[in-house]
Amino acid sequence: MSNHWEVHVIEFARSKDQPLIDLVNGASPSTVLDLPFGFVLARNGEKNVLIDTGFLNEGSGEEFSRKFGIPEWISPVRMLEELGVKAEDVTDIVLSHAHFDHMGSISAFPKARIFIQKREWLSWNEAIALPPQYGFLTAIINPDNMRSAFDAAVEHRLMLVDGDKDNILPGIHVRLGEGHTLGQQFVIVETARGRLLAAGDCIYSKLNLTGHRHDGVFAPLNNGIGSIWKQLETMDRINEEIAGDMSRLIMMHDNDRWAHLPLVREIEGFKILKAS
Repeated sequence: MSNHWEVHVIEFARSKDQPLIDLVNGASPSTVLDLPFGFVLARNGEKNVLIDTGFLNEGSGEEFSRKFGIPEWISPVRMLEELGVKAEDVTDIVLSHAHFDHMGSISAFPKARIFIQKREWLSWNEAIALPPQYGFLTAIINPDNMRSAFDAAVEHRLMLVDGDKDNILPGIHVRLGEGHTLGQQFVIVETARGRLLAAGDCIYSKLNLTGHRHDGVFAPLNNGIGSIWKQLETMDRINEEIAGDMSRLIMMHDNDRWAHLPLVREIEGFKILKAS
């Protein structure tokens, strides 16, 4: 198996009239957008690897979708099938973090190993056990997703990663990216066009890196439970990895809907794009 992966970005949902200031510190309160939600498929030989999974819009997943104003959705499983990948063909999942929109479909992939930062997994188990007055911390955590992850752990499919690690699979590397959550990670993928970086929610917008005045002063997120200091350190690590080349950065909530990437196909208004 070559260390070069074929990478697609898959859009599966959009929120409606999302205020940008809810995401990026210092944004104009009047700027709203229909925020896209995406995940990544990396393929290499018989390996089909997801970086995040999207969420299922049923049961508690549907409740969370309504709670956070996400009226437009298509099944992530269906979108994968458009690329010839069935749910049982997914061999591995790398979770950037445990928020419902990033791990809410793990139950659909019963054979996949799931890679998550040890600190991410343990911190959410602790936070869920706190008294109700701490509920802000877990507002974006769906307990059913955590139960699915626990089931995967019982089946020895939940792989806890402790910090930075190269080659969790050949040519796929993870880096601890604290800030948005206590144990978020971003993912580096080796491809024929170089190293691509899937940012999870370490980055919401190019503005996080360029600054509002395009002076390189990082703009932190306005959505997270970790420290702003750690957020900025993570942004610095990402900026260093991509060497300022935004074409190497894959944002799961790209405001521009990945306009820099070639479109493979569009299904009911949702895009599949080729990143490598």
